[in-house]
Amino acid sequence: MFCVSLGCSFIIFHRDVWQNRGKNGGVGMIYLDNGATTRMAPEVLEAMLPYLGGEFGNPSAVYSLGARAKKAVNEARRSIAGLVGARQEEIFFTSGGTEADNWALKAAAEGFKARGRHIVTTKVEHHAVLRACGYLEQRGFEVTYVDVDGEGLVRLEALEAALRPDTILVSVMTANNETGVIQPIREIGALTRERGICFHTDGVQAFGHIPVNVDHLGVDMLSASAHKCGGPKGVGMLYVRRGVGLPSFLQGGGQEDHRRAGTENVPGIVGFGAAARRAADRMEEQAGKERQLRDYLIRRIQEEIPHCRLNGHRERRLPGNVNFTFQGLQGEPLLLALDMKDICVSAGAACHAGSLEPSHVLTAMGLSPQEASGALRFTLSGENTREELDQVVECLKESAARLRSMSPEYEAFCTVQSEK
Repeated sequence: MFCVSLGCSFIIFHRDVWQNRGKNGGVGMIYLDNGATTRMAPEVLEAMLPYLGGEFGNPSAVYSLGARAKKAVNEARRSIAGLVGARQEEIFFTSGGTEADNWALKAAAEGFKARGRHIVTTKVEHHAVLRACGYLEQRGFEVTYVDVDGEGLVRLEALEAALRPDTILVSVMTANNETGVIQPIREIGALTRERGICFHTDGVQAFGHIPVNVDHLGVDMLSASAHKCGGPKGVGMLYVRRGVGLPSFLQGGGQEDHRRAGTENVPGIVGFGAAARRAADRMEEQAGKERQLRDYLIRRIQEEIPHCRLNGHRERRLPGNVNFTFQGLQGEPLLLALDMKDICVSAGAACHAGSLEPSHVLTAMGLSPQEASGALRFTLSGENTREELDQVVECLKESAARLRSMSPEYEAFCTVQSEK
């Protein structure tokens, strides 16, 4: 057996029960963790297959096998550029969003340090940005971390006040990976543009899900990742506006216009391109379906489960993101209870799962550490159904009631509420 902590209580799972979890009436797995990764679309896999087999050429080779691989890479580059309104030569492939974020911040800091050593970001960024900023602070750069309001939105007046004559870089994510809150990127872009400050946005959660046009938003750099929108894992991109003198991140060969050395991940890049074309064809339709499902799930949880809080702005959020705090509970035991029914959700950012620290995003929004630890994130796709969400709500209601009956924290919370 093994134990899961629930505040001062413990839930004991027998190993035979755990191994036979997920018997939810034969319905099968309900996947609501698309913010962590998405299922690869069939047409993406189909596009990749030739380059996992006979079309194995190196794009740098001059003979026809290599030339076909190079052509495939460039076709993918055009598709991705088209989705964000960029030029083909402004797209540089990486191993994923984390590498793209690190490249943008570290290379920009190094390349622009003659003009200043001050960087502005927010307290709710992905750890790839926050830890890159921490790395730069250790090397003599100064970073200002701007607050957000209680709904997770960047305070524009605070961000503007943080800008200084020696500010060389601003990095604000397009949409938050935990709450789905969509930031006022266009307004921030206007602030940075008029001051001549380089502006980077982590677009990993937004790319392929909502319209993201680099000229409309006024960004100089944008990070994205294939596996968040139906593509393969292990491939991403950094958009770098023409004229931004961003130094290379990896030294070696001359790939990616001498910006990012290393033989290209041809199958992954081809899959990324196919995912971008798929997103371009169906984004509006999929977003509409996801919004309907999102709003249905929010309404049912709010109406049927007492003492829960929707985290993040109600309207300015990604179509498929739902993030709730369940008062008096820890998120992970509730997550495991759902997993026993083959329902996949997240207790926070997937890349930070297993941490005992409460969400830095939710605490920056004003939640207490205890409230932040009681959050679950549901990230939907257009392939989910209302019937699935009905089952999720029923499981949530039963699991929350059962776990709360064993929770001293919930008893204390209810006592405080009754005294108000």
